[in-house]
Amino acid sequence: MKGNFRKSFWFHLLMVFLVFTVLYISFFATLHWITKHGEEVKIPDVRGKNINEAIATLKSLHFEISVDSTYEPAIKALSVLKQVPDTGSMVKEGRTVFLTVNMLTPPHIPMPNLVNLSLRSAEMLLRNNKLLMGDTTYKPDIAAGAILAQSYNGQPINPGEMIPQGSKISLVIGDGFGNTQFDVQDVIGKTIDEARTILGQYSLQYIIVPASSMETITDTESAIVVNQSPAPYNDAMVPNRIKAGDIIDLQIMQHPTDNEIHGNNRAPRDVMDDDKPKKK
Repeated sequence: MKGNFRKSFWFHLLMVFLVFTVLYISFFATLHWITKHGEEVKIPDVRGKNINEAIATLKSLHFEISVDSTYEPAIKALSVLKQVPDTGSMVKEGRTVFLTVNMLTPPHIPMPNLVNLSLRSAEMLLRNNKLLMGDTTYKPDIAAGAILAQSYNGQPINPGEMIPQGSKISLVIGDGFGNTQFDVQDVIGKTIDEARTILGQYSLQYIIVPASSMETITDTESAIVVNQSPAPYNDAMVPNRIKAGDIIDLQIMQHPTDNEIHGNNRAPRDVMDDDKPKKK
């Protein structure tokens, strides 16, 4: 009885060992088939393609797709910007490929404040906010190289106003006063509104003062310039010279007479005519 028990025990132990051995060998023999080891597919490059085309390409290779979106103003809408795994990677079929696509409608953001920044800093801030540089114009100003004004679609835009990403922002940049000189512009006899237009073309500043303390100025814009300093000509009747950004003092009267206007506006031709010998 005791011998039969021993024989039975060792027999069953041997059977258990044989079963586990068969299962072990079977598992590793079929592991290659179960995991499809060695059956990998190369990830195609779908960056720059339209999202629909990219999905069709990846679906044909039996990949799963997950799509996210962001916005890049310089890239065509609905184009694939990024893919994970990266192009050329070898992965198994059924792997999920993550795509980042460029949005169709750009999001709105608050307009940053570029005024008083350098051009380089303004460019960096625009780029960080995914805005584009529009037209740049230079204006004589003591703040050389600084941003003086910012505009969108031809209109000034204040910091904080909502604006679509990808919008073009135009800038006015200080150009310094420089050393370029030109003749003093003659605005005597002009209204303040006309004088402002003329002086603005040469980036000149002006100060308005009444020519007489006895006269009341009722409408500054329509008041007439009766004298200016510096004058158009010096005592030798040679045109005075001035630099951009300089200041001209304008004396005005509301209703000056012709003598009050022309008495301060003698052109060289007038002097030459005065100096000609008079016929007897």
